[in-house]
Amino acid sequence: MSQADTKERILDAAEMLFARDGFHFASMRAITTEADANLAAVNYHFGSKEALLEEVLKRRLIPLNAIRREKLEEVRELAEKAGQIPDAEAVLAAFIVPTVRFCCQDPGAEHFSTLVGRAIAEPDDTVRNVFIHHIMPLFQLFFGLLQKSLPDLDSDTVFWRLHFAIGSTTHTMRLLGKLELLPKELDRNIDIDKMIEELLAFVTAGVKR
Repeated sequence: MSQADTKERILDAAEMLFARDGFHFASMRAITTEADANLAAVNYHFGSKEALLEEVLKRRLIPLNAIRREKLEEVRELAEKAGQIPDAEAVLAAFIVPTVRFCCQDPGAEHFSTLVGRAIAEPDDTVRNVFIHHIMPLFQLFFGLLQKSLPDLDSDTVFWRLHFAIGSTTHTMRLLGKLELLPKELDRNIDIDKMIEELLAFVTAGVKR
């Protein structure tokens, strides 16, 4: 078995256990057992538990952020060429659509989404600090474009409405990973395109109201 396979198994195991148990409660022994690896392999590939956490987050955040940044830059460039302010719905779509599609297409998205939820909601700063370090440059671009698209609103109002929009998106992603929580009478064969359209319409209306 290759070193690359071992590294991926360790990342998968750590992602699942960090999401399920929290960073501090997921022991290295549990991670190595889940990954069918030994502690020496973890030390070889990552060096420490904190470094392993960073690699877990980077593995999915870096490619996802690259897609979202590209979409946001396209919205900015189109607005600049047209001599107009960015369209608020287009700004939101540039961030939200790739995020939700990631949730639906990436096999590890459920655990990753749970881990990000922990980073935001839990009092411990360890996961949050790593997450913020990698998301902040993209968030600043996102927030700045949305401010430009809503020139009649002050920065505080734009920030909180954006916060509400991201919260709706995150909750949707979590629910997509746990369809058993839906009421029995609802269809579990979800049309993702239609769901994204509804989500985008909902958050756009809230942000622009």
